[in-house]
Amino acid sequence: MTTSTRGTRVPAVLVLEDGRSFRGRAYGAVGETFGEAVFSTGMTGYQETLTDPSYHRQVVVMTAPHVGNTGVNDEDHESARIWVSGYVVRDPARTPSNWRSRRSLDEELERQGVVGISGIDTRALTRHLRESGAMRVGIFSGDAVTGDADMLAKVRAQPQMKGADLSAEVATKEPYVVPAIGEKKFTVAAVDLGIKGMTPQRMAERGIEVHVLPATATADDVYAVAPDGVFFSNGPGDPATADHPVAVMRAVLERRTPLFGICFGNQILGRALGFGTYKLKYGHRGINQPVQDRTTGKVEVTAHNHGFAVDAPLDQVSDTPYGRAEVSHVCLNDNVVEGLQLLDQPAFSVQYHPEAAAGPHDAAYLFDRFVSLMEAERA
Repeated sequence: MTTSTRGTRVPAVLVLEDGRSFRGRAYGAVGETFGEAVFSTGMTGYQETLTDPSYHRQVVVMTAPHVGNTGVNDEDHESARIWVSGYVVRDPARTPSNWRSRRSLDEELERQGVVGISGIDTRALTRHLRESGAMRVGIFSGDAVTGDADMLAKVRAQPQMKGADLSAEVATKEPYVVPAIGEKKFTVAAVDLGIKGMTPQRMAERGIEVHVLPATATADDVYAVAPDGVFFSNGPGDPATADHPVAVMRAVLERRTPLFGICFGNQILGRALGFGTYKLKYGHRGINQPVQDRTTGKVEVTAHNHGFAVDAPLDQVSDTPYGRAEVSHVCLNDNVVEGLQLLDQPAFSVQYHPEAAAGPHDAAYLFDRFVSLMEAERA
């Protein structure tokens, strides 16, 4: 149960599973919430972050101190609802200021029942998560604030992100179509594992009619739309649990249909090729992550949201059941695999979010690369 915080100074407590706690004020709805504590380094784009389905069951800590300055509009949502389990900010804006703003961020959080906390040292919390790793967390406010031992026990009773199978919980239940803008050139079947609204929009801008399919779609469902290419989206959860999407992707690879994957889709491709996946200590989240495209040598500033990664060799070509594969992109901060490509058929993926919602536009060329693969296959 949640209630309003606006106009009040309701006390709130954030409790980590290792016992560390932070006391502040309620922000958004009052009540209690649980999830995995992660931090995002983006200074802007909080509305896109909140509505990104990849954040399902995560409590997002904003490292930027001032949040909510531009309020909330009706145009920048990446899905129909807020998906974060909880929200942590240091200094929320008192009054939003933007010509597109329709309501304040705390009003939107309250409207959707999202429990948050403000007025805590988010820098100290971020440093702790960097040192100790992402972990389970609870936010308690109002009557939900009880004894320390009781709140900690509730946090430790929550499921961990490792082993969580979540994509079907956030994906569309029914197929839908995003029509091409202008002349239709191609048809793409997009498997929704937690897709963001801007992703099919970027394809539509390039003359692609996008058929968005549920996470439970079969290979027969994919090919029923007669696709020129197949896309696997971003999404939440542990890729080690995603056996069904892996099987569908292997069917696509066997038919040598042009294939593109983003984020969770990159991890699915890694598994389909026979590589393992693993959980990162605290993940990559934000809009300022440096990645090198090894095919060109170019360094891009990119948008990320992932807590798992592909375990593939960085400096050698690997033999797979579908031909030779190599790591095409790598994170310059920590050498995490950020992209894969097959050398003997038209398939590639990246770990980050090239649709730039929110984030820079450095990686927009990847949609053009997908178009080029489909053009070559048609020729």
